[in-house]
Amino acid sequence: MSIESLKEQARRHEQKEEWINLASIQAPVRQELNGVSTALRRIVLSDFDLIEEVNEHLLFMQGKLFRPTLLLLSSKVGDQPDQDAPTLAAVVELVHLATLVHDDAVDHSVLRRGRPTVNAVWTHQVAIIMGDYLYSRGITELAKLGNLTALEVLAAAANEMSIGEMRQLTSYDALDFNEDDYNRLISAKTASLMSAACEMGSIAGVSSYRTKLAEYGHYLGMAFQIADDILDYTGSEAVTGKPSGQDLRERKVTLPLVAALARASEAEEQHIRKFFTREEPTDDQIADIVEIVDGRGGLDYAREQAGRYTELARASLSGLPHGPALEALDDAVGYSVDRQR
Repeated sequence: MSIESLKEQARRHEQKEEWINLASIQAPVRQELNGVSTALRRIVLSDFDLIEEVNEHLLFMQGKLFRPTLLLLSSKVGDQPDQDAPTLAAVVELVHLATLVHDDAVDHSVLRRGRPTVNAVWTHQVAIIMGDYLYSRGITELAKLGNLTALEVLAAAANEMSIGEMRQLTSYDALDFNEDDYNRLISAKTASLMSAACEMGSIAGVSSYRTKLAEYGHYLGMAFQIADDILDYTGSEAVTGKPSGQDLRERKVTLPLVAALARASEAEEQHIRKFFTREEPTDDQIADIVEIVDGRGGLDYAREQAGRYTELARASLSGLPHGPALEALDDAVGYSVDRQR
């Protein structure tokens, strides 16, 4: 990319900083996203009453279709999208929903996006089986399309996500979790699916862009998850859709705490370790940990790392053909780290 192009990109970022939102990012694929919603309902349709009941609950609380948006935008880079792109996007969203249902069951979470989780409304057994159902319906749909390349990409991501979840589950001393462990975990649990979504999009578009778009999706996913983990310390339930400090309640160690522990005094470290032995921490106790993390620069360090990944994501788009889809992917980088402010 030329110096002039970089300068123009920087000017465009400054001009759009105040008004970039998901709606503007989704504008180039708005029609296709309507097709994704239709495909989701078609794919999960069941004549079993309980499955249909849970499906309605999940589809009502479904998110902002960010991963399907990435897939659809990636398919339009080069302006040669395949007609199967909305179905591929729906399958990616189903896999994402499945991981959320399983995660909530494993973590015993009662809220997701401000609404009761499947395991809270029904049982943990129902949640696990429904997660499996969503996975299987997605894979079945890919098999029907006969797109083995997309199936291989998604299967690899699903495998990586499962291994990531198992790594987290078997981490017996959470406070021994270091930055390398954290990066490996979020690469598996978050970045792998975003990378797969972008790569699958290129498979449905211009396949020669697969490597660049997969790389873009990986770095975007890393930035996205770090920003999400920062929000757990700085956001509120009204903003994030889950209680602030939920990661701390569940004894999850994320980058802000990892960075703060490296700089904490002995007394602060002991205070944090004592906190992690509590079964039911209070809001005040959580606030104490947040104060230590902020005071020791944990939040600032995490913001720096999120910024580093955003730069890498944008650099991955270099050399791809300009157009509305590429601009939206570029804007998605800023949205990923600023979306809840």
